[in-house]
Amino acid sequence: MRRQDTPKLVATVARLREEIVAARRGKRAIGFVPTMGALHEGHLSLVRAARNECDYTVVSIFVNPSQFGPGEDFSKYPRTLEADLDLLAGCGVDLAFVPAGEEVYRPGHDTWVEVGAAAEPLDGQCRPGHFRGVATAVLKLLNMVQPDAAYFGQKDYQQALVIRRMAADLDLPTAIRVCPIVREPDGLAMSSRNRYLTPAARQRAIVLWKSLQLAGELVEQGERDARTIAARMREVIEIAEDARIDYVALVDSETLQPVETIAGPTLAALAVKIENTRLIDNCILKSEE
Repeated sequence: MRRQDTPKLVATVARLREEIVAARRGKRAIGFVPTMGALHEGHLSLVRAARNECDYTVVSIFVNPSQFGPGEDFSKYPRTLEADLDLLAGCGVDLAFVPAGEEVYRPGHDTWVEVGAAAEPLDGQCRPGHFRGVATAVLKLLNMVQPDAAYFGQKDYQQALVIRRMAADLDLPTAIRVCPIVREPDGLAMSSRNRYLTPAARQRAIVLWKSLQLAGELVEQGERDARTIAARMREVIEIAEDARIDYVALVDSETLQPVETIAGPTLAALAVKIENTRLIDNCILKSEE
């Protein structure tokens, strides 16, 4: 059994590459988990997946400024490096890459990744420029680490789809793995932003999961009309008096285009603000036909 040591901490691309070269010299497969820190069990499930498949595990902690829009929570996004490193030590991570902003976006940086149709609906509409920032940062990190496989969570379903599209279109050699959502005992999807919620708001936030559960139950009972299902989901969410819905959408699980009828794997996706904290969640609906 591997020792639970604090992972080696590096902050520059030059030092990172030295460590990667050494790992490659030992013919070790490299797994990579990019994060923005404030780690929780959802992140750790990705780390464990990387460790199960690979010989050497790298986790990055970088709060990416380019994916935050005006008025969003970049400045207050939780930064808990010491606690994060303790959690990574418990998982046996080999290396933590914690670059400063100027290490990732050097002076004069002026190259951006624009992903097409996958980045346009849902969060693409609600957060203009968000996926440009995500895709650019992820591509840069993949180029820095050069892993065999990189691990992402299904909670950020559209993000994972965007990254898969980017990896395929740009012929990246890294395998993109997407792992299941990890939930709290009451069903709330784990998220770093959950810590913003007061205890009362945290209880109200359960309506997101309840609405997804209802969608699944309706499909199991034979309902196939997407508009009907979405309306019922909204009713559940609006039980929370301060809920502000960005979207409740039933879309094709590959194209993210709206569907009228549940006739194949369909993504039920939602983004809701509870007490001014924006939460997202999703599930895949499958009809029996």
